[in-house]
Amino acid sequence: MKKQILTTPDGESYPILTGTGLLETCGQEIAALTAPCRAMIVSDSNVAPLYLEKVVNSLKLAGFEVHTHVVSPGENSKSIAVFGALLESFAEAHLTRTDIAVALGGGVIGDLTGFAAGCYLRGIRFVQIPTTLLSAVDASVGGKTAINLQHGKNLAGMFHQPAAVYCDINTLKSLTPHELADGAAEAIKTGILGDPELFAIYETGDPENDAEEIISRAVAYKSKIVTEDPQEHGVRKLLNLGHTAAHAIELLSNFAISHGHAVAIGTAIVTRAAVKRGIMKNDEGTRIINTLKRNHLPTDSAFTAKELSKIATLDKKAAAKDITVIIPETIGRCRMEKIPISALEGLFADGLGEQV
Repeated sequence: MKKQILTTPDGESYPILTGTGLLETCGQEIAALTAPCRAMIVSDSNVAPLYLEKVVNSLKLAGFEVHTHVVSPGENSKSIAVFGALLESFAEAHLTRTDIAVALGGGVIGDLTGFAAGCYLRGIRFVQIPTTLLSAVDASVGGKTAINLQHGKNLAGMFHQPAAVYCDINTLKSLTPHELADGAAEAIKTGILGDPELFAIYETGDPENDAEEIISRAVAYKSKIVTEDPQEHGVRKLLNLGHTAAHAIELLSNFAISHGHAVAIGTAIVTRAAVKRGIMKNDEGTRIINTLKRNHLPTDSAFTAKELSKIATLDKKAAAKDITVIIPETIGRCRMEKIPISALEGLFADGLGEQV
């Protein structure tokens, strides 16, 4: 088992554990952080039949009074209605500020639970137990929590750091190839940003048998960025590589295109644009596109640059008339570039091979 510590500039820190058997031992791990109290486990109806009983039993054995709340799977559960119902469930269970919420699931569950925990009683503690590769390498770490609004993804949310993250890699065995590819997209993104060795696992290695190394490397990179910039005022914006187009793709598809697949398309778009504009060498861009394809990820968009840019103007990264986009320069280094929102369509068009 690997243990990493994320420490923010204000001195807040929490452990991130990666290994096997953590579902069975999470109760004693959480009890080491806080005296046994009420614990509300939040999960979805896909994950709950697989893992909820194990986590309930582990917490009960450690002395916790356990409550559960199960929602429907998928992005539609990141809604105001589901969020409100979860808050009511917290209240019905009489959670207090000394109690804890437990997010058992993928990124949707982590986002929803973290936001509810941050709002309820103006903030209670929560822990992340990610059950998808995407959540383990990205969403569970860093304290971003949110729900969606009709006008866009993650438009209502807050920064609320977890008390701990427990990544049990045994849960990856239940994932479909599509779900594993979702996680691969975020891990490949991290490799492009600052870890060529992580990128190499997906380019030429055997990622299916290297899950612990992949998660640990991705967590290490993200922890370093979040430690420096916990609330995305500067360098943390780098983590949004591919996400400006990705969030638009998700919304335009009514979330039929999953987050990881949308990130792959968004990363391919900015990569091709960087090559066309002379920012990235052609062979480096080709390596990125081929690595995405090797890991069963899409690299082309069914939506036009005009459609994508119209939706992206609502993106959280937009500020007044400008938006910060992340441009790859080489595998292992990217840059932030603030451009006028009016220039976004041209950037997407370059990445899609369109004429504006």
